Amino acid sequence: MTRVRWLLVRGERGNPATRLDDRRPDGAAWSWGNEARPLVHGASYFAELLAGVDAMRAGDLLLFTDWRGDPDERLDGPGSEIGTVLCRAAERGVMVKGLLWRSHLDSLHFSQKENLRFGEELARAGGECLLDMRVRPGGSHHQKLVVLRHRDRPERDVAYVGGIDLCHNRNDDARHRGDRQSLPVAAAYGPHPPWHDVQLALRGPVVGDVEAVFRERWEDPAPLSRSPLTRLRERMHREDVSADRLPPQAPDPAPCGAHTVQLLRTYPNRLLFGYPFAPDGERSIARGYLKALRRARALIYLEDQYLWSPRVVAGFAEALRRQPELRMIGVVPTFPDEDGRLTLPMNLIGRINALAELRRAGGDRVAVYGLENHAGTPVYVHAKVCVIDDVWACVGSDNINLRSWTHDSELGCAVHDQSPDPRRPRDPGGLGDGARVFARELRLELMREHLDLMDTDLTDEDPPGPAPADPDGASAQEALCDPVEAFEAFRAAAAALDAWHDGGCRGPRPAGRLRRYAPPDLPARHRLPARLLHRVLVDPDGRPMGLRMRRRF
Repeated sequence: MTRVRWLLVRGERGNPATRLDDRRPDGAAWSWGNEARPLVHGASYFAELLAGVDAMRAGDLLLFTDWRGDPDERLDGPGSEIGTVLCRAAERGVMVKGLLWRSHLDSLHFSQKENLRFGEELARAGGECLLDMRVRPGGSHHQKLVVLRHRDRPERDVAYVGGIDLCHNRNDDARHRGDRQSLPVAAAYGPHPPWHDVQLALRGPVVGDVEAVFRERWEDPAPLSRSPLTRLRERMHREDVSADRLPPQAPDPAPCGAHTVQLLRTYPNRLLFGYPFAPDGERSIARGYLKALRRARALIYLEDQYLWSPRVVAGFAEALRRQPELRMIGVVPTFPDEDGRLTLPMNLIGRINALAELRRAGGDRVAVYGLENHAGTPVYVHAKVCVIDDVWACVGSDNINLRSWTHDSELGCAVHDQSPDPRRPRDPGGLGDGARVFARELRLELMREHLDLMDTDLTDEDPPGPAPADPDGASAQEALCDPVEAFEAFRAAAAALDAWHDGGCRGPRPAGRLRRYAPPDLPARHRLPARLLHRVLVDPDGRPMGLRMRRRF
């Protein structure tokens, strides 16, 4: 079967302690019969989440984990603040349980204060939200998931997994004017940073898998923090530090679609006492990517917040060296989210070295782009998406860096569609796997936006982009199915927009939002300290020493 060649089979996860691969009688390491639907941008996700939570009744179950939660973040206008929405659900009898990363101090620009407030508000309404610091030193819980289970209406069960936190900055749409409730990032993004992101809505048996991921962490008996200072503060503030018992897990929802979904995770090798569900950590995200990359032949399409660490991009570079026809497109933020004198160099150095590694391997077959909106403001790319040969697609919380592959807790979904895509080329990789509807359509949806080939005009108050040369855009969109045509379409659109900017923005603005990304030149005197700080603070390694020595995941 094609999915056996692309997905991790039982035993390849490298973590026999997890219950994930023991949930099905046939021992499969994935669930089949699902419907996976991409929700591009926070506005799409938040509106759907609001409707789903508001429809929940007494006896239903709502579970969530998040890196940051801002209780005042509006899902869809006044009165839809996420804290208010979850509290209303708890007050009408929905069991609401959450895990938020406790975070470091707000003085370090993290989110301890907001996450504390989120938990306090929910507890007053009858829900429970624990502040979880069971991480490796310097690490974080970075998973972003929500599970809605319905006691008497299992057909409504849904799980959301991806890169979108329940917090400020995320509520943007394809116009990319930014969330009105904004947090400061690098000055180049302006007061309301435009934000590009993706979440998956999952229905079918995979909902039970996502719930099992939550339950493993919820039922971990270890203290929420090992820090004596944190534990003293917990006592002083009378924080809830003990997880209430959850009801038994309901049977998985019935099959409802053609998508096989495999949950991939990262957990670190936690010093002294590991997680009971991952005693030596888990690196199935890394393993899943590396297995899929070994079959890459035509096009790797990647959207990523970071795309740094030569030790991680080595798998991509190896694929490019091995396959002379393979192309790679990367869409990344034009600027890091922090621009301080200390933080900027140590953020830049990882990407500079990673892109150099990729270009040594693939030359001009590697193309990396940033995005801007129609007003010319850079768009912060927070998405974590990869599509390989229109067969394998992955969406999650994980980035292409060593931290996401080894050190923090992460959750991603690899999706393999049973439905072949009839559009040409029908088998881009030439291995007989055949293009699949989900993977191809996800890539095309993202590409159409970046090329201004969307069916719906969302320019609104922004300066409008020009219409495509083809009146309905159908020919251009069909051409994007071909990996070579798609690669050239991105190159041409970015070249035209770059030339327009270089020429003083005279005349009509060319279609598209793509700008060619060129990493800045970091002075030699800054490179060594930046490299050291990057390895220690920005992109640490959470593998056991044996795997580090063998350079394996």
